[in-house]
Amino acid sequence: MSVTIEMEMPDDLKHFRLPEGVNQRLQKLLDKQSRDGKLSRAERSEAEGLVNLAEMLSLLRMRAERAAQQKMGRP
Repeated sequence: MSVTIEMEMPDDLKHFRLPEGVNQRLQKLLDKQSRDGKLSRAERSEAEGLVNLAEMLSLLRMRAERAAQQKMGRP
C-alpha cells in the first residue's frame, strides 16, 4: 500500500534534524547499549522510536534537497 502526502517544505533544511536534546538522549541510549550490551524493554522501544524518527527526518531532508535542486534546474 502506498500513501502520498503533500506538504510545504520549509526553506531551512535544519528543521529536518533531531533537536539537540532528543539527539543527546538517543546517543545516551546507544552508548548504554554499547557499554552494557543491552537496554531495558522501555529503553529499547524509546531508542527504536528515536532512530525511526531520525531516519524519517533524514529522508525528508534528502527529498527536500532533491526538490530544491530540481526547482533550480539541476538534475
